[in-house]
Order: sequence, then structure tokens, then C-alpha cells
Amino acid sequence: MSDLIYAITLAALAGAAIPFGAWLAGFDRILPGWIRNETNHWVMAFGAGALLSAVALVLIPEGLDRVTGARALIPFLLGAIAALVVDVALSRRGGSKSQFMAMLLDFIPETIALGAVLTAEPALALLLAGLIGAQNLPEGFNADRELAETSAMLRSKRLGLFLLLVPLGPIAALIGLTLLANAPVILGWLMLFSAGGILYLMYQDIAPQIPLSRRWTPPFGAILGFALGLLGHILTT
Repeated sequence: MSDLIYAITLAALAGAAIPFGAWLAGFDRILPGWIRNETNHWVMAFGAGALLSAVALVLIPEGLDRVTGARALIPFLLGAIAALVVDVALSRRGGSKSQFMAMLLDFIPETIALGAVLTAEPALALLLAGLIGAQNLPEGFNADRELAETSAMLRSKRLGLFLLLVPLGPIAALIGLTLLANAPVILGWLMLFSAGGILYLMYQDIAPQIPLSRRWTPPFGAILGFALGLLGHILTT
């Protein structure tokens, strides 16, 4: 299989987890009240843990390999500022899309990285695709619930929106494969920019929604989400 087709296939499979997770979110209504509430918080915590693992184990380390020294702080802080500006603008319009934004900030740069490392390290690209897909599943679940609560969009239209996101993965992977494989500094800036944006969204909007009074499983869900990313990191090093 050519590198081009391989990159498209891996990225598409990883991206397909987004609409699948959103589709699964529609079944939480069949659960009893307290179980549904606990499950939703648990999945949100798992997704937050997976996002944190992407930042701590992929985006920042890989970014620092390509952008060295104190200048690495520049794209990191710019990413946080950009997320802040978008978050304020959305809040003034009467809603928050933090889960949706964080999902894109995670999915796009990681699939670009997937394409960029594919030729030199195909095993790393395969494991990265599996990690991206595992992150996208809870993120799609959480983003669909967020849109259901903060917008009047019908469920069929939300699922259609998530399906439209799947091609972004192959496009991003092709950009990484053809344009950024030999542009490490640009790739590093993109990774650090995304890391800053994700961390802002986690602490501003996502983490405050996770706690439940006298419940201890959501924090453990976050640990499992991070552990998933740690496993992928261990297997790729």
C-alpha cells in the first residue's frame, strides 16, 4: 500500500470514531436518571484524560523536539489566547462549544503529525492512529451532548456535522505527508499552539463540568483516559 493511501486510510478510520461517539451519545436517554448522569460525567472525564494525554505525551513533547528553547512558549501561549478569544465570542452569542473546539484542536494536529511521521516511522503512525481514534470516541460523545444542550440543532443535523469532520483527518494527514514532513518547525508550532488551546479549554469549560457530589468514579475515568494515552506513548517509544 502506498504511503498516500495508507495515510488516508489511517486518518479516516481514526476520524470515524467522532460520529460513532456522537451516535452513541443518543442512547444515554435509555439509562435511569442517576446512572445516566454518572455515565455522562464519567465519559466527559475520560475524554478530558485523553485530551490531557494528547497534550502531555504527544503535542508538547513532539512540539519541543521541533521548536527548541524558550521560543516554544510563543505558539503555546498564542494557542491559549486564541482559544480564549473564541470562547469569549461564543459566550457572548449565548453558548459554549468547548468540547467541540477541543476535539478539533486535538484531531487535526495529531493527524497532521500522523502523516508527517508515516514515511520515516510507519509503526508510530499506526499506533498514533489508534490513539487518535480512542480519543475521538469519547470526544464525539461529549461534543454531541454539548451541542444538544447549547444549540437548537436537530440530532440528525448534528450527526451530519460530525460525519463532515471525518474527511478533515485524511486532508490533515496528507498535509503532514506532503508539506510538513520536511518542515519540522512549522509542525512543532502547530502542535504547541494546539496544546495551549486545549489546556485553556480544559480548565475553563471542561473540567468544571466533571465533578459530582460524593461521586468518585469521574476522577478515575480521567485517570483511565490519561492511561490510554500513556499506553500509546509507551508503545511508541
